[in-house]
Amino acid sequence: MGTLEYNSSRPPIEIDDETLAHLKVVIATKLRRQESFLMTWPAQKNPAGRMTAWMHPAIPLIIELDADVTPPVDSKRLTAMMDKLNARGELILDQLDD
Repeated sequence: MGTLEYNSSRPPIEIDDETLAHLKVVIATKLRRQESFLMTWPAQKNPAGRMTAWMHPAIPLIIELDADVTPPVDSKRLTAMMDKLNARGELILDQLDD
């Protein structure tokens, strides 16, 4: 279980390493293109709640994988994730596999 930490203002978001490896590519691609977007995930303190952050290239982002070897990245999964993000302008972490 790896973590994604954005702007160091909140506790890191825990995400399984396989999903995090894919997120790393999707997020890096968007930010490298200077494309900001929303990212939403379940709130840790209140599982019924949601948190949303505006992802911007100027804001620090730390991705930490627990695995000593980065899990393989599936190009079909990457394409599906990027298509969803581009279609709605929002990356919803708990709906990546829908």
